[in-house]
Amino acid sequence: MNIIVGHSNMDLDCLGSLVLATYLYPDYKMVKSRLLHPVARKAQNIFQHQVDFLHPKDLEGQEVERMVIVDTRTYSRVKEYFDFIATEVEEIEVEIYDHHPGDQNSFPEAMVHEMPCGANTSQIGMELMRRGIRPGPNEATIALAGIYADTGNFTHENVVEADFQVASFLLESGASLNLVKTLLTPLTDKYQITLFHELLNRLEYSTIHGHRVITSYWEVENEASGLGAVVETVFEVEDQDVYFALFHFKKKKKTLIIARNHKDKINLNEILKDFGGGGHEKAASATVKEMDGPKVYAKLLGHLDRLLVPAVTAEELMSSPVQVIDQEASLLEASLYMEKISHTGLPVVAGDHQLAGFLTLRDIMKGRRAEQMHAPVKAYMSKQLVTAERQTSIRELEDLLFQNNIGHLPVVDDGSIVGIITRTDYLRYKQSRSRQRRAVLQEMGLEVGEPTAAY
Repeated sequence: MNIIVGHSNMDLDCLGSLVLATYLYPDYKMVKSRLLHPVARKAQNIFQHQVDFLHPKDLEGQEVERMVIVDTRTYSRVKEYFDFIATEVEEIEVEIYDHHPGDQNSFPEAMVHEMPCGANTSQIGMELMRRGIRPGPNEATIALAGIYADTGNFTHENVVEADFQVASFLLESGASLNLVKTLLTPLTDKYQITLFHELLNRLEYSTIHGHRVITSYWEVENEASGLGAVVETVFEVEDQDVYFALFHFKKKKKTLIIARNHKDKINLNEILKDFGGGGHEKAASATVKEMDGPKVYAKLLGHLDRLLVPAVTAEELMSSPVQVIDQEASLLEASLYMEKISHTGLPVVAGDHQLAGFLTLRDIMKGRRAEQMHAPVKAYMSKQLVTAERQTSIRELEDLLFQNNIGHLPVVDDGSIVGIITRTDYLRYKQSRSRQRRAVLQEMGLEVGEPTAAY
């Protein structure tokens, strides 16, 4: 018997990987996890008569010769299947398709296909495109939903060209965008909506090493399904850097941690390893047994303080030294100086580099229209200043720049200007982060957009 399996608590990307993999391995049987993410469960329910899945219990006593594993390479995340099959792990020929190159590989003898992309489904879709294999409309719809889900509708930083190429290919194969939209609706049950509002009322906000962190803790009697979808929805609404939701189930005496993350500098998989959990950088979970819920919560907060890498700060982004103009200089002098250095605005200083205001070309135009070009800069400069400090985090810088609709942000230290950040600096940083990621992947032997295979 040959089978295709994915990780436990199967999500849409895992499900999409499964259904596309059947086109590469047509004589293999798909096996679904006993635990399904709510949106994946919805897809399985909608297509249950069109897409044939086995249950792990169907493997009981079966001899398995070959196994394809998708969206993971860690044994603990596929252990539920090995609990039933009769064949020893070492005797099974394993092949893996996974887009988490940093995860521990529990199958050293396996052939591993790994590709840096937003969704694992995209990796398998690229292989179908190369072989000229076109999936049916049902499978294409599930796969497209998987790509949308795992890329955050193509907004996550790990999205690459291949994700868009495969999405287009799936649309050409008959994928239904209307059904994709239905599958991606996270909260459908009334209890989920109630839970969503309860969590919003329990959120705790903090800043840890420059990262905006939200946490919530809730004690309930029994376990409930669909918690992951609720946590994701809260995370989307709050728009913070990282969210840790803890649910303590009194009757079972265990605590579930569900985490979601937006930032490259934070690796949830690494953070939750010490709690016996797993997942990947952006989404992970852990279950802690035989420990009081408040103790788990306190342990997690201490853990975050030790493990979170400091966020990028203003000091790392700012340009320094800063070109400035004295407040006693005339508008004419300021205009000529700006033209010389090709700037559209200048910080205005008084005395020993003390920031006094900001002058823009618009301010100079006001003086020119009033025929006051010999008036001092201080008469026309803006005194309503928005500034940052050296340790202001990147997220706080974003808020300052865009909520105040300004193009220049002076960085001050005890009132003295020590640097300046422009929108161009911010955009350059965002673009450099993308280039750095590509460089790191290439150092690992992974060309972005191209799959590799390794033994």
